[in-house]
Amino acid sequence: MILTAREQRWGKLGRKIIKGSWRRKYAQRLGFLDAGIIIWAVAGAYGVRFGFTENGVAGASDLDYATLSVILVIAWWLMLGVWGSREPRVLGSGSEEYRRVLSSSLWLFGLVAIVSYAVRIDTARGFVGLAFPAGLVGLLVGRWLVRQHLSIERKFGKSSSKVLIIGGPYSAAHLATSLRSVPSAGYTPVAAHLPGATASVTTLAGLDVPVSGVSTEFDSILEAILSADVDAVAISAGVNLHPQDLRRLGWELAARDIGMILAPALTDVAGPRIHTQPVAGLPLIHVSTPKLTGGKKATKRTFDVMVAGVLVIVLSPVFLILALLVRLTDHGPVFYRQDRIGIRGSTFSMLKFRSMRVDADAELEALLHAQGSSDTPLFKIDNDPRITPIGRILRKYSLDELPQLLNVLEGSMSLVGPRPQREGEVALYDDAAHRRLYVSPGMSGLWQVSGRSNLSWEESIRLDLYYVENWSLMGDIIILFKTFKAVFKSTGAV
Repeated sequence: MILTAREQRWGKLGRKIIKGSWRRKYAQRLGFLDAGIIIWAVAGAYGVRFGFTENGVAGASDLDYATLSVILVIAWWLMLGVWGSREPRVLGSGSEEYRRVLSSSLWLFGLVAIVSYAVRIDTARGFVGLAFPAGLVGLLVGRWLVRQHLSIERKFGKSSSKVLIIGGPYSAAHLATSLRSVPSAGYTPVAAHLPGATASVTTLAGLDVPVSGVSTEFDSILEAILSADVDAVAISAGVNLHPQDLRRLGWELAARDIGMILAPALTDVAGPRIHTQPVAGLPLIHVSTPKLTGGKKATKRTFDVMVAGVLVIVLSPVFLILALLVRLTDHGPVFYRQDRIGIRGSTFSMLKFRSMRVDADAELEALLHAQGSSDTPLFKIDNDPRITPIGRILRKYSLDELPQLLNVLEGSMSLVGPRPQREGEVALYDDAAHRRLYVSPGMSGLWQVSGRSNLSWEESIRLDLYYVENWSLMGDIIILFKTFKAVFKSTGAV
């Protein structure tokens, strides 16, 4: 079924009006928000530096700072648009939106510095030094607030793109499950087309979306897409289609303003490790080897020492109060030391505020045996009777973990990383789980901010391996911010 050129034009226009409503709404909302924040930052910097009745300062160049402020506001707003920070595909999930806001702002002020130097304009450093950080922080906070609202809408099925998946049964089922697990990304699978699949294989794959058909004919596939009335088509791995048909499908989808997404069979691989290289008309995907060495290792260690040092100084009064409360509970020791397995299988002594009664370790084996969980990693005791009253409060808000900041300063732990475990737990690791030991263990990590002890071992190890395979400094910062939220909600605390 091939439409005429006129039908395609009208169909495309209709889709833009109907399907693009939420995209336009959020693009306009971000446009107004960006403009307001930029005007606030630049006007505020102007007022603090010069006052609102002067255009310059004594001894400065003939530059009119009021005019510069207007130009800066317009240029900054345009740069955010040029860098694609308001594109629908980066809204709601991931760090790409924040990265584009940061990159566009840095480029703009870098150009201001270069132009000022090239034409010998003595731009007031105080003006720029106030406008840039205030505007950047304001933009990032504003984007975060809009993202929270968008995420709530997407949890209820709004402001999302409906997706039809084309591929093999198992890969289509995996892709549908993955998209549904992250509703904030804005992709809702509504149907699947499985070229060449049989009914028995489709049943075994556990696909939980309607199957529109199994035909490999191009016209049948296009008709299934149009009948589903979707916003995007996701081509998963193992699709039984000729490359020429895929190219033709791309043309037809573009003519109807339907997005086309290619989902390769790469699991838990983040963007920075993926590099695309066009070769003979083919977009070859290169996946780099994860290595936390050299400059990356030094950056992570410097970040750990700086943040942990500041936290120890700021929280020292809290340390003293908690130490006193633990001591007064039963006059036992304040700290609890336990041997844990660290990077590359090394052993270190992990510190905690003591939250259990004295000699609690002697009771562990009997409790594990009674619960029947001693043969699995992540030893946890439900309703542990060894925990003291003050210990329950410490554990609920993870206050017992604060002394591990000293482990971070010592170098045996990091602020963010896989949770360190006991030797008996590590002995139960399979080959995949051993990759957790490639980096230093952390006070917090992906699985702690994704459900803490409510997660199964399989879910926890998948999150930890994702962290090991895709480390980034920005990722660490995001996890730390999420840690505070998870702690105050006390979700999954034990």
